[in-house]
Amino acid sequence: KILNMSDQIKLLQEKIGVIADGAFGPNTLRAAMAFYKMTPYRAAHFFGQTGHETATFKLFSENLNYSASGLSKIFGKYFPGNLEKEYAREPEKIASRVYGNRMGNGDEESGDGWKFRGRGALQLTGKNNYTAFAKYLNRPEILDNPDLVASEYAFESAMFFFDKNNLWSICDKGIDSNTITKLTRRINGGTNGLDHRKVLTLKYYEYVK
Repeated sequence: KILNMSDQIKLLQEKIGVIADGAFGPNTLRAAMAFYKMTPYRAAHFFGQTGHETATFKLFSENLNYSASGLSKIFGKYFPGNLEKEYAREPEKIASRVYGNRMGNGDEESGDGWKFRGRGALQLTGKNNYTAFAKYLNRPEILDNPDLVASEYAFESAMFFFDKNNLWSICDKGIDSNTITKLTRRINGGTNGLDHRKVLTLKYYEYVK
């Protein structure tokens, strides 16, 4: 089941013990910071980055519903000739092809690309990453039901990414433009959405400092 924004935030609120009203405000952020044992710096950076990556906590599962022209533009090397026309607007087929034989996934026919497509607050992708995350949480059921990463463990999957890549050490440097930029580069590979990430991080720091 894919949750909408209010459902996803309500799920978080139920977990951290605040009124589940679906609104991500100061009370929710402070409670999340305490529940996950984060410092104010870490909480502001973490939720600033995940807030941007999820379109302010709206999207927790990868949208692969591409048109033929979209496929050519974004995944052109996987669709030589006019092959993209056979896959257009077929998300399951697109994921199975694009992510097949990569990141621990089986081939296109296995369907692993779709099963282990991007989910969670930072888009956990690929069977290898799902396997590592399941071990990290000691929740083997994630491999049988990967949609748990888009619902119950959406934020934990992003914390796994922060832990694995030692991103907390960047967060600990403080709340300033240079630190937000450095963290963004490590998460995004570039600086896409940097201005929005800065706005959210600074806003959330005001909630928790």
